[in-house]
Amino acid sequence: MEERKIERPVFPKRAVITAGMPYGNKELHFGHIGGVYVHADTYARFLRDRIGEENVIFVSGTDCYGSPILASYNKAVEENGYKGSIEDYVRENHEKQKEVLDKYQMSLNLYAASALGRAGEIHKEVSEKIFNKLYEGGFLTKLASPQFYDPEKKVLLNGRQVVGKCPIEGCASDKGYADECALGHQYMPSELIDPRSTLSGKVPELVDVTNWYFKLDEYNELLKQQVNYLRSNTNWRKYLLNTIEEFLKAPIIYVKRNLLEGIENLDELLPEHTVIDEKNKSSLSFVFKNLQDRDAAREVFDKLGVRFRTGKTLVPFRLSGNVEWGIPVPEKEDLKDLTFWVWPESLWAPVSFTKTYLESLGKDSEEWKNWWLSQDAKVYQFIGEDNIYFYGIAEMAMLLALLGIHSDDTVDFEKVPLPHLISNNHLLFMDKKASSSSDIKPPMAGELLNFYTAEQLRMHFLSLGLVKKSASFMPQVYMNEEDRQGPDTVLKDGNLLTNVFNRLVRSCFYTSQKYFDGIIPVGEVDSKILEESKEAILTYERHMYNHEFHSLTYVLDTYIRNMNKHWVNNMKQAEANNDEELRKQILIDAFHAVRTTLILVHPISPNSCELVREYLNVNKDIWNWDYIFEPIYKFIDNPSEHKIKFIEPRFDFFKRHESQLNN
Repeated sequence: MEERKIERPVFPKRAVITAGMPYGNKELHFGHIGGVYVHADTYARFLRDRIGEENVIFVSGTDCYGSPILASYNKAVEENGYKGSIEDYVRENHEKQKEVLDKYQMSLNLYAASALGRAGEIHKEVSEKIFNKLYEGGFLTKLASPQFYDPEKKVLLNGRQVVGKCPIEGCASDKGYADECALGHQYMPSELIDPRSTLSGKVPELVDVTNWYFKLDEYNELLKQQVNYLRSNTNWRKYLLNTIEEFLKAPIIYVKRNLLEGIENLDELLPEHTVIDEKNKSSLSFVFKNLQDRDAAREVFDKLGVRFRTGKTLVPFRLSGNVEWGIPVPEKEDLKDLTFWVWPESLWAPVSFTKTYLESLGKDSEEWKNWWLSQDAKVYQFIGEDNIYFYGIAEMAMLLALLGIHSDDTVDFEKVPLPHLISNNHLLFMDKKASSSSDIKPPMAGELLNFYTAEQLRMHFLSLGLVKKSASFMPQVYMNEEDRQGPDTVLKDGNLLTNVFNRLVRSCFYTSQKYFDGIIPVGEVDSKILEESKEAILTYERHMYNHEFHSLTYVLDTYIRNMNKHWVNNMKQAEANNDEELRKQILIDAFHAVRTTLILVHPISPNSCELVREYLNVNKDIWNWDYIFEPIYKFIDNPSEHKIKFIEPRFDFFKRHESQLNN
């Protein structure tokens, strides 16, 4: 029979992995870990095995600046008597976040903080350089835009000190802030519906404040071309590209039909436009050529007293603000005393962190370009779906600008070093969206470790399939007794390791100790076992390349159970007949299955896999994918005399949480 050819995916020579940035005003909750970090760390660990540890950098950090942190700090001082500085406050939260990430076995090369230490110094330098480059390239504009002002408190309000309803048509957000909603939709402050000051509860006034903006709206057509290229030539997730496309529509205003009754000569009052009249819809759509015409039309509808909603479209992306706790913006023209808005500077923070890490290795200040801008390298950014606008649109357009690409240039996107975005859908809690600012409070990530091991949770979060849809985290330990039906779903996937694979591994050890003096018997692995192992490896590799993490658990489940079944059925026969040759062959096969499973599970359950490797007494080349199809003897100096480490009865390599031992 002709051997089936499988085209294996090609990975970059070097890779940077990033994983969002939690705010510096809180500890990590389950969504940070299960929604982003587990996936990023699993991929980073896989790539280290696949392309070499020295060729992978995994960075993230605490997002230290901005109005949410300042508001939380002020509350801590005023209500809880906090005595430290805002830098102390951020540092304490940063250390708590870092501690939890360590407990979840996250293999970050650097978990930095945008305001602290050497990373903070480098981040200020990078921010200044990026601003100057955008300014000198003509990519920035000054805009006097309305900002909310609380007349009772006599202060300008930052983004989170104003709450209203998002003006974007069809938005289901529970909160709209000054110029963005909780789902990441962008709009101008004057569009926010029913605004209220969180300081006084009163309706704030709008006053004009001048800031620096990146000309994002001019990149609409170029971003459309980029999406088309990515859709045809890459494995970017389709729903991610669809979401980006939703923001690349022409400027639209939606008005309900009944509100237009009795208004004459409307077409003459509005700038040039097209009307879309779909009979089955209650609203008319007024489509404009550019943002300026849409905003002029908004003024017309305002004067007529006609309520309306706007559609998703690109608006200038604000770079600066007046929040005191922020990185200073370079003084240009007549604008002084501004700080960077937290969102744009958080987009380039991973570059700052990469530079910081490389500097710690003694590399020069330009080495980061070999990781972020080289055709041989790839940057993988793991994000939540709420942040698609910032990473998929604002970041991409600013990157094009920083590369000197203007909005009317012709671009060969194959040669542009674009980061690869991996966006996950929402991770719900008990079927509801949880956040620290909503009524449904999320369990803290550290708290979960009182009930489950880190590796059980890592396996479970990967299995939820956030690549395809939102999924719910439903740990029974947080349920009422009457709501607990059947086994705890959090443990289901972890049981594959703590029960099935653990049993296979220690069975190999016990049999080797009993019959072969603790030596792994040497011989040829059965051809069927070799073929099934190869099939599992290649399928797993393809799923990893496509970031289909839930599919990894399917591959592992099938392979581990089949290998365990091969062991049980044949070893039972060998024992019944005292068949020494069969016993030896099955042990040879089983050790190959263990060796294969270990490298596939290594990115998911790293500490337990390292424990097995230690007891197998094999070298670390076992993790190297250059030898992925080699038998276990490849990693042993003298196979005929090599001894494994002795294990006691009921020894567990993959452990359950101590709270589960009596269940």
